[in-house]
Amino acid sequence: MRIPRYKRVVDRLASEIRSGRWPSGTRLPTHRELAAREGIALVTASRVYAELAAMGLVSGEQGRGTFVRDLALPSGAGIDQQALAADAVDLSFNYPATPGQADLLRSALRELATTGDLDALLHYQPHRGRAADRAAVARHLRRRGLTVDAAQVLIVSGAQHGLAATAMATLQHGDVVAVDALTYPGFKVLAQTVGLETAPIPVTASGPDLVALEHLCTQRRVRAIYTIPTLHNPLGWVMTAAARGDLVTIARKHQLLIIEDASYAYLAEDPPPPLAALAPETTIYVSSLSKSVATGLRFGFVAAPDDRVAAVERAIRATTWNTPALTTAIACRWLEDGTVEQLESRKRDDARARQTIARTVFGGLPYASHPSSYFLWLPLAESARADRIAGTLARERVFVSTAEPYATSAHVPQALRLALGSIGLPDLHQALERVRHVVDDDAFQ
Repeated sequence: MRIPRYKRVVDRLASEIRSGRWPSGTRLPTHRELAAREGIALVTASRVYAELAAMGLVSGEQGRGTFVRDLALPSGAGIDQQALAADAVDLSFNYPATPGQADLLRSALRELATTGDLDALLHYQPHRGRAADRAAVARHLRRRGLTVDAAQVLIVSGAQHGLAATAMATLQHGDVVAVDALTYPGFKVLAQTVGLETAPIPVTASGPDLVALEHLCTQRRVRAIYTIPTLHNPLGWVMTAAARGDLVTIARKHQLLIIEDASYAYLAEDPPPPLAALAPETTIYVSSLSKSVATGLRFGFVAAPDDRVAAVERAIRATTWNTPALTTAIACRWLEDGTVEQLESRKRDDARARQTIARTVFGGLPYASHPSSYFLWLPLAESARADRIAGTLARERVFVSTAEPYATSAHVPQALRLALGSIGLPDLHQALERVRHVVDDDAFQ
């Protein structure tokens, strides 16, 4: 079978990149130059580079060109959790834990074994959770500034499942969803999977550009906005009360569904009220205990307007049928006895200590973070290559995320997103010092 000419060009360039002929960071010929050199159409040259990008070999940057990626950087870093070696330093994912959490689990299992209704936990649960468990979540949400009835609460298997159930229940293939130009990678993957079009909104130092959102809504039929108003991932902002009010006004004017992700909201002390409290009729609130308690505790919750509950429940039924009963029993017990509040308080203190270390190490650099967050955003110099820096660190067993997994627009900034919550405090300073050293060295290349 005859191989198309453009495929032969793709295969040859891929082979040259993998062999090291084109080192990482090399700027490749422009689309027009490649077309002239290979005797192919300009649109075909664009297709060649698109296929190389899909293979993880190159990345295109608006206004700068197409560059060879550092192949030492794991494909999908920042989205696909890698199985790292025991000696690796993971600054790409957060799974914060405080001393004694394993003992809490042992105690909870013992209590369930002696006092819990184990027979009931062996059976299917109601799709959106038992009434008593939903009531426990509703009481927890009141402490977060959101008053909802237990009938509006649905229990899910973590926040990502909650987002998936929400998207399946409320949106259709091809719908346009406004998102921040830098946002949580899990929503990007979800949107691609269910066929949503994400429309990026420029970001400012304190939140999304709401003027741009208003303009977008006048130009496109936007169905929803996905937003992280309290402790944004990856930029760390907490939107002001005024900005939240403006966002709600735009949503009501253009009949937008607001999907509010509150996964990291527990880390911000005394934030403004959730968007779901300001616009309960048009907001679906999604959160979990993955970050505040443990990532392995796949327990999350959705608070939805009354007229959306049935649709979200159907999506839960279609995906997981119900949340695992044992996990739910433990989580709700901890919600009720104060364990979750205690762990959240400890983790706020732990995150502050880690941010103090980061301030010491990255002083003088224009990074963005929140004083009690588990991550920071580190923009790089104009001439820097984030994948080259990440590749250098990966060879030294230090793993970080670039901006690529977080970017929803054509422009991918040269930046690193550092997760601070997955290694011990004594090791964190040394790891961040290594990042700073590599960043500084790259600036002189």
